[in-house]
Amino acid sequence: MMHKPVHAAAAATLAALLLGFTSMAGAASVKEGLKIAFVPKQINNPYEVTADNGGMAAIKDFKGEGKVVGPSDAGASSQVQYINTLTTQHVDAIVIAANDPNAVVPYLKRAMARGIKVVTFDSDTAAAGRTVFVNQTNAEAIGRGQIQLAASLMGNEGEFAILSATPNATNQNTWIQWMKEELKKPQYAKMKLVKIAYGNDDDQQSFVETQGLLQAYPNLKAIIAPTTVGIAAAARYISSSPSKGKVAVTGLGTPNQMREFVKNGTVKAFQLWDPGQLGYLAAYAAANLASGTITGKTGETFSAGKLGTRTIGKDGEVILGPPQTFDAGNIDQFNF
Repeated sequence: MMHKPVHAAAAATLAALLLGFTSMAGAASVKEGLKIAFVPKQINNPYEVTADNGGMAAIKDFKGEGKVVGPSDAGASSQVQYINTLTTQHVDAIVIAANDPNAVVPYLKRAMARGIKVVTFDSDTAAAGRTVFVNQTNAEAIGRGQIQLAASLMGNEGEFAILSATPNATNQNTWIQWMKEELKKPQYAKMKLVKIAYGNDDDQQSFVETQGLLQAYPNLKAIIAPTTVGIAAAARYISSSPSKGKVAVTGLGTPNQMREFVKNGTVKAFQLWDPGQLGYLAAYAAANLASGTITGKTGETFSAGKLGTRTIGKDGEVILGPPQTFDAGNIDQFNF
């Protein structure tokens, strides 16, 4: 009978060891030395630069090799040549913010057929073009939130316009659809969307489009620009025009680019998430795919470094988190 406690203790020790090994296996980390390339919408877009820098920081964390390659314009097919080159180079993963939901899909499918993992972030492709989509936040929340914020700035009445990026931008169009859904609510009955303009994520074109909106709609009370390039260009134009203080500018922008316009009273409030964290999360999603720790199935979880454990949702979507509203009271707390 004296031997039973010894056997029990040994069994307990063995079980603990086995549990430890199982836990270690379950918490499999990404491989070192992974080659991951980011393909932004535009190589010189400030928002994209911040997002890509976040991705490069993550790649450094898990000891991979990262690079950023992409076009200087946001044309529908401008990213194709970079995808083809990366496929020839046989990188381990491509992380792309798509300029068009369909134009790049055949080329991304070719990359995946050769074993390259593809993650979209910020702006998705059709599902056939990628395995995982890392989304800023729920698209419905962004779209509805933009109308709610604009309504508060307009007093829930008057004409407003939307200054978007490109006509084919997946994220922009999805948000705009949710804006239109939110507008159907009775509290917005006195608000009227008069125009959706496109600045093509080009600063000068967005600036000119802003001028055109103000000339075409003299009673305009607000411009919603759900693009970081567009909101900055609109704010710059209005800040030195007679419309300052009369036409509200809101949308999605980074605190650093919008700070001067908040300080001088052109912009009262706008929203965004941290694009650096978005890129960081996308890099970890790509690394986990390339390491085989996830396959992209709904319900799978993976470690995303400082952002903790993340879960893959429906249709391969991973969500960063809710947007932040910035105004004069908090903008100096942020630096991106």
